[in-house]
Amino acid sequence: MTQARALLEAYAFDRAIADKGYDADDLLAFIAEKGAEAVIPPKANRTEERAYDKHVYKERHLVECFINKIKWYRRVFTRYEKLARRYMAFLHLVGAFIWLR
Repeated sequence: MTQARALLEAYAFDRAIADKGYDADDLLAFIAEKGAEAVIPPKANRTEERAYDKHVYKERHLVECFINKIKWYRRVFTRYEKLARRYMAFLHLVGAFIWLR
């Protein structure tokens, strides 16, 4: 949560999809300043209920599942490749393996 704002400052985006841990007023205000939609479900202890797009939030699950499948490939998970170019090549290869299943 502490680094979310620094990460988002460098990018232009239409939506920010995150889990309940990122439901903070200052982060939501920052996302609104960037002109984007915050797709973050409210925490259970929030006093005022806030609406979010549940259908868009389901897309986050697809990303989480893909990251979990990448972890099955040890070479990518332990990052044996130190050069970013080679690491990206292995990520593309693993993505193709997963897609071809």
